[in-house]
Amino acid sequence: MPPVTPDAPGEGTPRGTAAGKARRWGSLARQALAGERESRGAPGCRATMCELYSKQDTLALRRKHIGPSCKLFFAADPIKIVRAQGQYMFDERGEQYLDCINNVAHVGHCHPEVVTAALKQMELLNTNSRFLHDNIVEYARRLSATLPETLSVCYFTNSGSEANDLALRLARQFRGHQDVITLDHAYHGHLSSLIEISPYKFRKGKDVKKEFVHVAPTPDTYRGKYREDHADPAGAYADEVKKIIEEAHNSGRKIAAFIAESMQSCGGQIIPPAGYFQKVAEYVHRAGGVFIADEVQVGFGRVGKHFWSFQMHGEDFVPDIVTMGKPMGNGHPMACVVTTKEIAEAFSSSGMEYFNTYGGNPVSSAIGLAVLNVIESEDLQGNATRVGDYLTELLNKQKAKHTLIGDIRGIGLFIGIDLVKDQQKRTPATDEAQHVIYKMKEKQVLLSADGPHRNVLKIKPPMCFTEEDAKFMVDQLDEILTVVEEAIGAKSESVTSENTPCRTKMPNEAQSELLSEGTSDPRENPSRKRNGLCTDKHSLLSKRLKT
Repeated sequence: MPPVTPDAPGEGTPRGTAAGKARRWGSLARQALAGERESRGAPGCRATMCELYSKQDTLALRRKHIGPSCKLFFAADPIKIVRAQGQYMFDERGEQYLDCINNVAHVGHCHPEVVTAALKQMELLNTNSRFLHDNIVEYARRLSATLPETLSVCYFTNSGSEANDLALRLARQFRGHQDVITLDHAYHGHLSSLIEISPYKFRKGKDVKKEFVHVAPTPDTYRGKYREDHADPAGAYADEVKKIIEEAHNSGRKIAAFIAESMQSCGGQIIPPAGYFQKVAEYVHRAGGVFIADEVQVGFGRVGKHFWSFQMHGEDFVPDIVTMGKPMGNGHPMACVVTTKEIAEAFSSSGMEYFNTYGGNPVSSAIGLAVLNVIESEDLQGNATRVGDYLTELLNKQKAKHTLIGDIRGIGLFIGIDLVKDQQKRTPATDEAQHVIYKMKEKQVLLSADGPHRNVLKIKPPMCFTEEDAKFMVDQLDEILTVVEEAIGAKSESVTSENTPCRTKMPNEAQSELLSEGTSDPRENPSRKRNGLCTDKHSLLSKRLKT
């Protein structure tokens, strides 16, 4: 991984426009903020980082004052991040990490153009959106220009959760229907209205699915009900939605909306088969409902060839409502709902005013405009295509080499690595995935694992990610998988010779991570017992994984 040195931002710069600019950001941002830091006089400030407390004190204060359900990445051994630039993050010791997690810092951490836009507007004015101001209308105009012509009316919010909640209100007001169809394993936000339609959440807790919520199978052609060998997986999965609609109507219920991420993220980086959304939209419209495309995680050029992920399904598919958030403000809280004039007018006809104090405020809009400018000026869509294709090529070579890799799927800089214990049975390698992300962290690469079985490595880095970054990440993954597979092979030989059933013990830190995220103890999970892992605390695999 090329070093980003605080005092020499130009040194070690990989090839490529986005990469070169990323290396210069740290110096520019520090110059802009140096005066403010000095005047503030924060204790522990240095040229490269700023700490109020030691890591242990920060952890103690977090345990005391932050809700216990607010989890950290790498909970068993969290990283204290104090600074970031481009696609790199730095801990309190100055150690550099390659960020493959952050789809929020879309154009790169602390991009100087975004920082400058925020500072300038904050010095001039920030107020609520009920005052007439140019920024909000200019941003709405620019944003609408990236979407199909019918999607032209904007409602600004502060988070993707707010945006999805508002989208449900719009859908229900449109024709007076109430029911919502969602996909299995979906996550659409943390508000009560969204937990109700997010199986990713409500199936982990004690909540019972509400009668107005209908769960359709995830259109997963690798591990789902209809796979890649099916003659028409798109049609088969869409027919499942059609069946849900028919059953709802037979029960006297009416469908207000079908909601789905254009590419499912928390569900395991799932790319719907071509034609699926078109067929679903046809059935939903026929039932008097609307189609909501959730682009909160996957929008703003992440797929490369298109600005919005739903556009990869073809020009004949246009959602009725699109929600967006995370990357919109590059870390600044900013989100939006965009819909048609017809739906917006139906919402207004209720007589209830929609007002959001901070949604679309002058500072947020200035930041949003800066993000759009950077995406265009630095050709980050093109970078997503080039680097994404290169990364996918490297990963497919690893798939041919490593038995632990069952599937590589994704588009642009949104890629999933599905780890399996058995490529034929496609048995999820949950324990191994948790081990891998901790070992990658030790090699200063930040990854996460998700999906229903927590076995899919998610790659969704800042859009300035380079080919050199991709190569470095894959090289580290190759080394780790090689060690794990050697350990598994040795364990298999041991089991064969002793002819005794066993299960491998998951490393303690990875087990803590699983339990801290609210998943059940894998030792209690019947599906994992069927996978035949070894629980013997002296197992060879457990010993080898910790080396």
